[in-house]
Amino acid sequence: MNGPSRRLFLQLGGLAAVAAACAPRRPADTGTFTPLRRRWREVTLGYPGTLDPEREPYRTRLARLGAEAARHRDAMAPGRRSLWPDLPFPSLDATPARLRAMARAYALPGTGLTAEPGLGTAIAEGIEHYVRHVYAADAEQTGNWWDWQIGTPRALLDTAVLAAPHVTDTQVSALCAAVDAFVPESRLDDYEGNSTGANRVDLCTVTLLRAIAGGDTDRAALAASALSPVFPYVTEGDGFHRDGSFIQHGSVPYQGGYGAVLLTGLATLFAVLRGTPWEITDPAARTVLDAVDGAFAPFVHDGACMDLVRGRGVGRQSYGDHRRGREIAAAVLLLAETAPDAERARWRAMVKGWAVRDTARPMLRTAEGSDLAFHARLSAVLDDATVPAAAEPTGRRLFPMSARAVHRRPGWCAAVSMASSRVAHYEHGNGENLRGWHTGSGMLYWWARGLGDHYSDAFWPTVDPYRLPGTTVSTLLLPDGAGGAWGDTRPPAEWVGGATDGVFATVGQHLFGLESTLEAFKSWFFLDDAVVCLGAGITCRDGVPVETVVDNRRTGARLTVATGWAHLDGHGGYVVPAGQPLRTLREDRTAAGVTRAYATLWLDHGVDPDAAAYVYHLMPGAGPAETAARAADPGWASVLANTSAQQGIEVPSLGVTAVNFWAGGRAGGGVGGLTASDPCAVLVRDLGDGTATVTVADPRCALDGLTVTWDRPVAAVTRGHPLLDRAETGARLTLTFAGTAGHEGASCTVTVRLGAAAA
Repeated sequence: MNGPSRRLFLQLGGLAAVAAACAPRRPADTGTFTPLRRRWREVTLGYPGTLDPEREPYRTRLARLGAEAARHRDAMAPGRRSLWPDLPFPSLDATPARLRAMARAYALPGTGLTAEPGLGTAIAEGIEHYVRHVYAADAEQTGNWWDWQIGTPRALLDTAVLAAPHVTDTQVSALCAAVDAFVPESRLDDYEGNSTGANRVDLCTVTLLRAIAGGDTDRAALAASALSPVFPYVTEGDGFHRDGSFIQHGSVPYQGGYGAVLLTGLATLFAVLRGTPWEITDPAARTVLDAVDGAFAPFVHDGACMDLVRGRGVGRQSYGDHRRGREIAAAVLLLAETAPDAERARWRAMVKGWAVRDTARPMLRTAEGSDLAFHARLSAVLDDATVPAAAEPTGRRLFPMSARAVHRRPGWCAAVSMASSRVAHYEHGNGENLRGWHTGSGMLYWWARGLGDHYSDAFWPTVDPYRLPGTTVSTLLLPDGAGGAWGDTRPPAEWVGGATDGVFATVGQHLFGLESTLEAFKSWFFLDDAVVCLGAGITCRDGVPVETVVDNRRTGARLTVATGWAHLDGHGGYVVPAGQPLRTLREDRTAAGVTRAYATLWLDHGVDPDAAAYVYHLMPGAGPAETAARAADPGWASVLANTSAQQGIEVPSLGVTAVNFWAGGRAGGGVGGLTASDPCAVLVRDLGDGTATVTVADPRCALDGLTVTWDRPVAAVTRGHPLLDRAETGARLTLTFAGTAGHEGASCTVTVRLGAAAA
């Protein structure tokens, strides 16, 4: 900083600034904090360790970072209202971000400004100026609490740590005093409110940086110990659930938002603190390792994080799902560095597979412009011939605690988002996602080969929010931000979830419309090459039409409609049995200056329907001939029941019978040879080798006991389940389960040998 800008800084700062500039430097720290600062730089910047500044693309990127830092340094003009003329105070994000960019150019090699004294002095003076005029210990916290307690202090402290040789004791003391005012040690006393989950990890990160900057061993210990409440599984509210759900804001599934932030923060803290007196040794931290495979990987498809776990962030920017996927991948690779060998090998292969398959936004190329440390780690994995690229997995995962389900088959993937008494219809807040009203009304996402960017490219701003694919909705006009903010949109529904044997699944939702009289029962049967969709009991008194949206694809591809079926080129097919007039619409929709083409297919239930119903099949990736053939074979999937008491199908070729019993006992009745004493989900699969599996689940998490009967001769139970209390075989099978209420809606599978028992 030279000339008039320098003189103005001293004039405005007065004697305090002069005293700070002349204060003695801190004595060399040969103890704990010098290596900890070095480790922070190595983990967060990738140097030294993974990033080679002499190789491309790092050489060019580092030179570009240096040029950017030089521009920021030369443009600094400290005044009472700004540090840079184009960033008027408070600029709680932009000003600290520029200072941090300068600090990174100072700390990294190859920038042309590495350890450059003039840059270091400018950074230190910038921190001092900002702490005096904006982030002062006596400043009033205004606006979003997050900026004052997480965003701004983390950026300023990171800057101070990276440029430590040029930040004086006086400047550090002023910064630490300001941080202590907004993030006192007592902030971590209680695990509640906005000090849970990802927020708690962020607050611990700020506390650790405060400890490193100020050489405070007590705060370093607090940063590590205060993480412990994050690790244990929870049974309600924020945190990790045993089924793989991750919840933030009390009712919002959030692996692709706060969850990614939490995973990144923990991976960073684990790596930075490794080998120090504050290394994370809590045995419960194993939950984080398990979450990689159980909570995050199921929602990453070909490198993109599915929108159904991204909360209010879905509409922030195009390709935000791919950006979040990269963040998760980066966190997984970093976490792998401190994980056991088995996890390290599996995760590196998994991330390599994501990167190889993400052709919509190639992961390595995109990381080059956003995160050089991740780019270096990913590049090493991609170049390592001993690391295989793991294939996209197949199988089903149900997440009853977050009302989500994911189904993967070779060549395609589908997922459904629902709402329940535990899980919000949608989240809005800070002016974001104001029209996400119906994302919890059974939105059915699906991807076939080559369609990895379907929901990425301006889908959310341009799609009709009343016609989200898979949903059943009242067309009653809703105001922006209908329902309470921050996920306060939970319906009274308790039966939301389903059962899976790991290959196929039955999923159901007792639907209550958002700010509507709509009520319906929706079921999805996830099979080998199709999803069979049923709806029943569709009743509404809003005085407007009610619709079920078969699909709404962002495409201009040719749509073919024939009797009993429809096909969308390059996407897939739809079988719609006779008696259900399929309505279609081709339109261009414009929002935020962009226009996208849509093909919409829906079923109109009319105004104020009373117990309306529907049946259709979705066939992702199918061609027109396959779709037409399936439509000509109505016996492929027989609908056994489709009422507000039960919904069920039978697919003989797959040996599958699946029923969602909305009511049990006499009210539920028998369906396909199955009866249930209470509301539940049942999936039976004849394996074709003389054995079968019977899978049950209690989506309401309400039953002390459940009895399911299958009217089929069974010789013996060959594999039970911990909750199986009693089994009766013979001419029919009767299974009695105990304690499903405490099993959080998880599936219980029993294997049997078919045939009459020996005399």
